[in-house]
Amino acid sequence: MTYQNTLSFAQELDAKDPLKHFRDEFIIPTENGKEIIYLCGNSLGLQPKSVQATLQQQLAHWANFAVEGHFKGDSPWMTYHKEVRDSLAKIVGAKPIEVSAMNSLTVNLHLLMVSFYRPTKTRYKILVEASAFPSDQYAFETQVQHHGFDPETTIIEVAPRAGEYTLRTEDILATINEHKDSLALVLMGGVNYLSGQFFDLPTITKAAHAAGAFCGFDLAHTAGNIPLKLHEWNVDFATWCSYKYLNSSPGGVSGIYVHEKHSTNAATPRFAGWWGYEEKTRFKMNKGFKPEPGADGWALSNAPVLLIAAHKAALQLFDKAGMEPLRAKSELLTGYLEFIINEANTKLGHERYRIITPKNKAERGCQLSIICAENGKAIFDTLTKNGVMGDWREPNVMRFSPVPMYNSFTDIYNLEKILSSLS
Repeated sequence: MTYQNTLSFAQELDAKDPLKHFRDEFIIPTENGKEIIYLCGNSLGLQPKSVQATLQQQLAHWANFAVEGHFKGDSPWMTYHKEVRDSLAKIVGAKPIEVSAMNSLTVNLHLLMVSFYRPTKTRYKILVEASAFPSDQYAFETQVQHHGFDPETTIIEVAPRAGEYTLRTEDILATINEHKDSLALVLMGGVNYLSGQFFDLPTITKAAHAAGAFCGFDLAHTAGNIPLKLHEWNVDFATWCSYKYLNSSPGGVSGIYVHEKHSTNAATPRFAGWWGYEEKTRFKMNKGFKPEPGADGWALSNAPVLLIAAHKAALQLFDKAGMEPLRAKSELLTGYLEFIINEANTKLGHERYRIITPKNKAERGCQLSIICAENGKAIFDTLTKNGVMGDWREPNVMRFSPVPMYNSFTDIYNLEKILSSLS
C-alpha cells in the first residue's frame, strides 16, 4: 500500500476497516474531555466495556451460592477455567487440551522450567536472547542456581551483532549448534519486549530439538499480537500473560501451553497442586498425585474466578474478530506508523526517531521501538503531556504499539502532527 500523510487518507482507511466497530467495545481514556492516543497495548491493554458485566455476573454468583458456587449455576467455578480454553487454543494455535488459564506468568515460567529444565552433568545449559525481560532473567538465574550451576557459564545469551539492534536467525541457530552437546533448554521470548522483534519460532524449535534440547517460549508480547501455531511447530511449552494484547485486566491470569506429548503423559515431572489433580477424583482427597491430563495438570490452586471472568470477556472479542483479520489490520496499521515516523523525520530534516524494530512485517507485531537522536526522555514526556500514551524503557527506547482491536489510522496520523512539531 502507498501511504499518505493526510487526514483524509487516514479517515478513508478507518472507514474501510472491517474491524472498526471493535473500537466501540473498549473504554478509551480521556484527558480534558478528549480521547488520548493510546499506543501502550504492549504493556496494558484497554478495558473492554463488557468486563464490568461479566464480573458482576460472578459477584452475583458468589452472593447467591456462596461455596456451592463451585458446583451450581450456569458457570460453576469448578470448571470455570475451561470456559476460556477454546479461545486460548485458537489464539496460540494449540489443541484445547494443551492450554489452560492459571497463576501468573513468572509462576508458570518457574513451573514449566521444573518440567523442562532437567539438567545433567553434561547437558545443562540454557540458551536465551540477550535483553530478555528482567523477570525471565531472574527466573533463569535462580533456576540454574537451584540446580547447583553457575549462571555465568550456564546461561548462553545470543546478542545482536555490533551496531545492530535485533538478532539474526542464523546467529541463533549457530549458537544452538555450537552448544548442542551441552544444551538442555532453549527458552526465548516470542517477541522481544525491548526491540519488538518476532523470532522465527518454528525454525528455532526445530534446531533445539535437533540439538537434543527442549524448546519453550515466553509469549507475553506475542499472544493476541501475532497468530501462532504452537502445536504444529512442535513447541514443547509456552506461557504468557493476559493483560497486554489480550486486554484482560492488570495482573490478569496467565496461560500455559504444553504439547500433548508431554501434557497427556502422567510421567512428565512437575510441581503439583490440588487443582492439577485428576478432576473426577479430586475431592476424594487421596494421597499420591495423579495429574489431570493436559495442561490443566500443571494447575496448583483454585482458578482465580474474577480474573478469568475479565479474561473471558476480552477473549470473546477475539473470537468475534479472529486472529487472521486482526493480523491483517495490524500489518497495515503498524506500516502506517512506520511511514508516519519517517514522515516526521523528513519534516525535521534528520533522523530524530530511529526505528530499531525489524522493517520486515513478518519479523514484528504491533510494536515499534524507537531511539531518539537526542533528548529522548524529554520528548517522551512531552508526548505524554500532549495526550499520547506509549511507554519508555531505559536507557533510551520509546515503544509504541497500535493495537488493531481499538487503535485507528487517524490515531497514527495525529501522532505525526505531534512528533514533527516537537522542537
